[in-house]
Amino acid sequence: MEQRKLDQRTLKQQRMENILWSLKRFDYLTQAQIQTIHDLKGERNANRILNSMTNYICSFRNGLEKVYYLNKNGREFVDHDVIRKKTANAEHFITRNQLWIHQRRPKDWENEVEVKAGGICLVADARTSQNGIPVFVEVDISQPMQINKAKIEKYKKIQILSKDPFYVVWVTKFPSRKKKLMELSAGLKGHVYTVEEII
Repeated sequence: MEQRKLDQRTLKQQRMENILWSLKRFDYLTQAQIQTIHDLKGERNANRILNSMTNYICSFRNGLEKVYYLNKNGREFVDHDVIRKKTANAEHFITRNQLWIHQRRPKDWENEVEVKAGGICLVADARTSQNGIPVFVEVDISQPMQINKAKIEKYKKIQILSKDPFYVVWVTKFPSRKKKLMELSAGLKGHVYTVEEII
C-alpha cells in the first residue's frame, strides 16, 4: 500500500514537471492544449491538476479560454530566464502552439528561426520539416496585411537565391484573409489554414 502511494506521488511529480517543461518550451498554453499534450483526460481532472500547481504557474482569461504561463517559482524550477506576463500577444503563441499540436507535435519543431539566403533575412515564427524539406510557419493574428505581403516577398527572394526546396505554412485568425494569403503566396509551396481548421 505504501509503495502504491509512493508510485502515485512519483507519477504526480513527473506529470507536474512535464507540464512546467512544456510551458518553458511554448511560453503560453491553454488548458485544452495542456490537456491534449499531457493526456489529462477530462476538463475537471485538468482543472484539478492545474489548480494544484499554482505555486509554479499563473493564468489569465483569453476570451473563453484559460491561458497558463510560468511564474517566478516555475521559471526557477525549469531554469528559465524568459519572463512572461499576461499579454494580448499571447494569442500569437497559442495559435502557433495549436498548429504544432495539429501537425502531430513534430519533435524537430523550433520557434523563432532565422531564414536567410544572400542578403535576404527574416525570422519565421517556427520551423519544422516534412520528409526532410524545411517547413516555415507564419502566424497572422494582428499584423497589417502589408507586413505579411513583405514577408512573403522575402520568402520568394530566398527561394530564388537558395534554390533549396521549402514550404511556407500560414495560420490566420481571419477567414477573410485566407484567400488573400493564398494569392500572395502563389509560386511558393505550402498551405494556409484558418484557426478554426486546426482546432
